Amino acid sequence: MRSSPENILLRLADAEEQQIREVFARLSERGFPVQQQTPHITITFSPAMADEVAQCAARLLPALIPARLERVGTVVFGTKRKQTVAWLLETSEELEFAAREISALNPDGRGSRWTPHLTMGLRLPREIVPDYIRALDELTPRNLEHLTAIRAALWKPISGELTVLAEASNAHETRT
Repeated sequence: MRSSPENILLRLADAEEQQIREVFARLSERGFPVQQQTPHITITFSPAMADEVAQCAARLLPALIPARLERVGTVVFGTKRKQTVAWLLETSEELEFAAREISALNPDGRGSRWTPHLTMGLRLPREIVPDYIRALDELTPRNLEHLTAIRAALWKPISGELTVLAEASNAHETRT
């Protein structure tokens, strides 16, 4: 089993994260694969995140958090047997520019490209993707048309370390 990479990511308000987890649970109840990932939006990832990338994120992101992201579609990533279904997101130009600058510093990244998305179905067998998307559309609450990123962090899954790089001033009030 391959290990997950380190990520600079955006975390959602607790109420939105809980609603997404409820969508995951309802999809599972319909027989689709269980989704256990924490809902997040990745800015960039690497086997081992370079310090200068995290420092850049810590410098740029505090002024942009909280950030509003709008769901603008559903996309499928992957061309092989296992595919990923995600919500395609749009956000402010300021966050977009910051994310591209952060990503460009990552030697293991994709240069200055950033495709903001939130993974809703990870490693799905290709043949179930159309039914999964239909069920996702049916089960997603209308109020999830917009998402709010209240925290930016560096996540190191091997050590379980989450380093907060930016946080909305009222983020602690949203925790349950």
